[in-house]
Amino acid sequence: MKPFRTLHSAPRGLARTALAPALISTLLSALALAGAAQAATASLNESWQFHRADGKQAITADKVPAGAWSTVDLPHAAHIEPRVPTAPWQGTVFYKKTFDAALKPGERAILRFEAVMNVADVWLNGKHLGQHLGGYLPFAFDVTGLLKAGGKNEVIVRANNEDNAITGPKPLKDLDYIQHGGMYRGVSLITKPAVHITDEMLAATPAGGGVFVTFPRAGKEKATVQVKTEVANTAKVARTVTVRNTLAWQGREVARAEQQVTLKAGERRHVTMPLDVAQPQLWSPQAPNLHVLDTAVVGEGAGDSVQTRIGIRRLSFDNQHKLVLNGEPLQLRGVNRHQEYPHVGYALSPQAEYRDALLVKKYGFDYIRLSHYPQSPAFMAAADELGLLVIPGVPGWQYFNKDPAFSRQVIKTCEDMIRRNRNHASVLAWECSLNETDMPDAFVDTLHKTVHTEYPGDQAFSVGWLPRSYDIYMQARQHRIGDKHPLPKKPLIVSEYGDWEYYAMNAGFNQGAWSDLKPADRSSRQLLSQGEKHLLQQAANVAEAHDDNFTTPAFADGYWVMFDYARGYAPDLEASGVVSIDRLPKFAAEFFRSQRSPEQANAQWGGGPMVFIASYWTPESSPRVRVFTNAGEVELRLNGKVVARKKAAPSSTHPRLKHPPVEFDTGGFQPGELVAVAYTGGKVVAEHKVRTPGEAVKLDVALDDMGVPPAVGDLVFARARLVDANGTTVPRSGEAVTFTADPGYEVIHSPQASTEAGIASVLVKVRQPNGTLAAAAGKLQGALAPK
Repeated sequence: MKPFRTLHSAPRGLARTALAPALISTLLSALALAGAAQAATASLNESWQFHRADGKQAITADKVPAGAWSTVDLPHAAHIEPRVPTAPWQGTVFYKKTFDAALKPGERAILRFEAVMNVADVWLNGKHLGQHLGGYLPFAFDVTGLLKAGGKNEVIVRANNEDNAITGPKPLKDLDYIQHGGMYRGVSLITKPAVHITDEMLAATPAGGGVFVTFPRAGKEKATVQVKTEVANTAKVARTVTVRNTLAWQGREVARAEQQVTLKAGERRHVTMPLDVAQPQLWSPQAPNLHVLDTAVVGEGAGDSVQTRIGIRRLSFDNQHKLVLNGEPLQLRGVNRHQEYPHVGYALSPQAEYRDALLVKKYGFDYIRLSHYPQSPAFMAAADELGLLVIPGVPGWQYFNKDPAFSRQVIKTCEDMIRRNRNHASVLAWECSLNETDMPDAFVDTLHKTVHTEYPGDQAFSVGWLPRSYDIYMQARQHRIGDKHPLPKKPLIVSEYGDWEYYAMNAGFNQGAWSDLKPADRSSRQLLSQGEKHLLQQAANVAEAHDDNFTTPAFADGYWVMFDYARGYAPDLEASGVVSIDRLPKFAAEFFRSQRSPEQANAQWGGGPMVFIASYWTPESSPRVRVFTNAGEVELRLNGKVVARKKAAPSSTHPRLKHPPVEFDTGGFQPGELVAVAYTGGKVVAEHKVRTPGEAVKLDVALDDMGVPPAVGDLVFARARLVDANGTTVPRSGEAVTFTADPGYEVIHSPQASTEAGIASVLVKVRQPNGTLAAAAGKLQGALAPK
């Protein structure tokens, strides 16, 4: 074997520019096929035949009547649920598809599934390829010997999302979220030459397989990017090839290294080489700089390449257990996220995943706990792009099965989760821990060890809710309240806060005991439709709990939860989200936005100085007006007259918040206009106006694409807003609105929706660009403006 050669290392490139919105769809789709050779990847997402075995019939695919199949595209939800599911669907579904494949002599073929819920059996041309347990991670099969040359190949998938004792997390009747069924992520056929880069999931190599990128050193002057590539020779003779790594910044090459290697027939080997980068553009939440690494294998019988988008950065903890990123201390404000949408569950488009990440960033968060399961590759890619640190976790919640098969399944899930996500700059730590579950000590030790086996070195951190073994301790605020045990001497994250302790007075683990619930008007579970009083209560709870988190040594906290979601086992929504299930912000979202430093701003997600009046200013509004701002002072004016000007400074109510809410007493309601003006250093830096609404005169209809242009197959919310003659939103809830669409848009589930705070929302699938969409509520009408 010849030693690697560093060909050159280029100096620092130009400043980072935001990714053009038109490229987002292409980029995320490519990144979703992690580990695949791009030139030889065929999407199999279109034109599947689908059958749902309602009634839990014990049938096989060949017993499904010919007329019982329907044609669908992936991603696909097994069952379209109502907005508030009362009996979420569980059962068996079948998918089948025929496709052409032509392999050249010596080529390999890999059939890869990005996720199927929850137990999946796969057949190809009548051969059972195997069964995969767990509905959140990829799996792959080598199908080289099973493909029909030049003929029709048929793949059949049987998927079941019923309660499963081996995969957990626990039965739906006790589970406070839904494991939505179906083939809800993509499928691809990957063809590779005889000498190729392995698929990281199929290889199943600890700390290997595919391309694995680490950063032994990362500073402002110099960084080392270490690339470990598993190369396989499936030819019947030895082959000599060159493995070449090329690193690019904004399309310009900044480093390259290559190594020649001879592989025996049937041999697999890892080839590791460092790339030295001078004056690198480092990745952080404030500057999420991304490089593209091209790893190629060239030579006789070779021609494979894999592109990996990476962020150069180093994580560590100081002697006070505070987080340090690239040598700088970093305090993180975070949130928990469930990945579901209304109606379609997990079957989201890459653009929809990106919009979710964009909302998280927009409303003041730099960290997300992905609760309680591995989430989409497209969401991970969006977190990389937007500068969001994430903690992926294995499925688990208050459930442990003593069957050894259960423990093996959790450990394998931990391994697979790390293999899929390890090259993402956004990963902060790995939650290989069963949430709120009494786990045996030996099992905890094994999970902690698995993290470091799969990701050797000093840049992987295990995190768990138990204080033993894990590198980082994750404790919920409701578990801390009343806890007499001292905190362990290790880094701490407040995993969840702001919901349960304002919902049930026991503030502990007995979530089945409902007799001690606090009054509804004191809860953080408040729907957008419930009005100002309830939204202000939620915002008050959030501010109080977030302030209290600063009494701990935690380097991060995570509010529960970002988006309202379907509970599954109860006939209502879990409404503690700062954003509704239809992705509309509540007052609490604006509070969190005010906690971001005014110095942080970005063309994609906003930021900078802000001020927000948490009132609709109607006759029902409180005369005590609450204002959120990240400026030094704020002045409130009512109909042009100054109510007061106050400093936004810590107080006895919020002694630790840098940007606490500011309250003004208007002396009583007067119709007209409220204006909040924010000042820093005596200069006006932001302004927000709220006007008393009049009678609604029309509907404003729009697609809420958040600047991410809809593409064919995309899911996007359509809004119909009640507005008065001045264009002011009339914040009335419960108004029935009916949407109508041409073939360009498909309204999911139902065209009828009720307004929440003056806005009715339906989820639509884009079938053709620039379709038409209209809405009506009695005599009120509106339509999409023509483009």
